[in-house]
Amino acid sequence: MLWFEHGLFCQVQLIFLLNWLAQRDLGQTKLSLIFIGEFPGIADFRGLGQLNELQLSSLFPQRQKVTAAQLQLGSKAWAAYSSSNPKEIESLLESDLSPLPFLKIALVKHLRRFPSTDNGLGRIGNVGLELIASGYRNFKSLFPAFVRREPEYGFGDAQLYLEMKRLARASTPLLKLGGVDRRGSKDAAQMLLSSFEITEYGKAVLAGEADFISSNGIDQWLGGVHLKGSEAGWRWEEQAGELLVSL
Repeated sequence: MLWFEHGLFCQVQLIFLLNWLAQRDLGQTKLSLIFIGEFPGIADFRGLGQLNELQLSSLFPQRQKVTAAQLQLGSKAWAAYSSSNPKEIESLLESDLSPLPFLKIALVKHLRRFPSTDNGLGRIGNVGLELIASGYRNFKSLFPAFVRREPEYGFGDAQLYLEMKRLARASTPLLKLGGVDRRGSKDAAQMLLSSFEITEYGKAVLAGEADFISSNGIDQWLGGVHLKGSEAGWRWEEQAGELLVSL
């Protein structure tokens, strides 16, 4: 029994498992899937973790058998996601993705994580900066604001925090990190007590007047793509809605 939501975080795990299962002799094993993007009575549905035991149990009768088409698409999607050439994802987006109805928007959200042609930041960094600049300086208010703004990512608090910390620890920082134990504590409470303040350079990047990668370089994995060096190699062009090779 596979239980998954609509967000990118869940979609990546799902296609990995479908690919893994597709390559094995399952014998008499019966695979079924509960796959939701909303729940009755919950206007701001973000994931299964919001549901109580009665709500979760109500989903059980809705389970559906995992089909051969879903296994096949899962394998194709995992191959594209883990490829060192992200153009394979764009090619996949042009095919029939209906067996996994939440996959298309999740993969587009993934592509938008690549550095922008405008300022060298991906979607997560740009939205985080915008929210901090608009007043969400404390992480305990920043994270809920991010989830409301970008629910399709399905991120947990640590994923957003690590991205914001990356921007704060850059050689030319976009943010100032405060409220944390300078001895390097990794306690979750320290993360929730942390705060961020946008720097003048961060304001310039947010306005598209400076480029994060030109000043700081990059060393980041996005799926199977390793962005490394003084230029990203791939950049997301928002207006065109596609990845461009960056030399």
